[in-house]
Amino acid sequence: MRRWAALLCLAMPALGAGVDTTALLNAVQDRYNHARTLEVLFQQTYSMRGRVSRTESGELFLRKPGRMRWQYSSPKGKLFISDSKEVYLYTPSSNTVQKMKVRESEDMRTPLAFLLGRLDFFKDFKRFLSEPDNSDVRIIADPKSDQAPYTEVEFVVTPSHEIRYLRITGQDQSVMEFRFSNEKLNPPLAESLFRFVPPPGAEVVEGVSEEE
Repeated sequence: MRRWAALLCLAMPALGAGVDTTALLNAVQDRYNHARTLEVLFQQTYSMRGRVSRTESGELFLRKPGRMRWQYSSPKGKLFISDSKEVYLYTPSSNTVQKMKVRESEDMRTPLAFLLGRLDFFKDFKRFLSEPDNSDVRIIADPKSDQAPYTEVEFVVTPSHEIRYLRITGQDQSVMEFRFSNEKLNPPLAESLFRFVPPPGAEVVEGVSEEE
């Protein structure tokens, strides 16, 4: 997603709690920026004040530049695909496809493209807090721009510099959480994974519904 990916380091020992945050962020950045493709299992939870939260899961495929495929096993058949220009969301329960330009999308799944070559920890965030989380490190960051679609980002980094957890708080106080596992760097991924073909009889509409 636009303006995604960054934490401006303010070197204050009390915030780091013994963690060399700058070195850690550089290592994470190096890991993902040198990857061409990525495959990982995900669990995604969306919650908003006054609404029942929902949890979905599946497999995420990323390919540089800007291509992604969220292939859901729960709910089965749901798809979220970006071909780097257009975003498509297919909902099997209604047999509808929602389509919009990547640059217009505010969907909280879109920022995950930062895992492939768009990660810059020293650009868009003005402040962070970091602390040990067992053997991992948890980092909370505030965006530099008030125009960002989110107000806070929290993520957890493993000793092997993988991002295993991501929590995004939106401007509307909605929260999207992602938990990742079984990450594979540079697997062979066919270009056809990132081409969207509407299922038979599906209605294609421009824009994103209020529910999504």
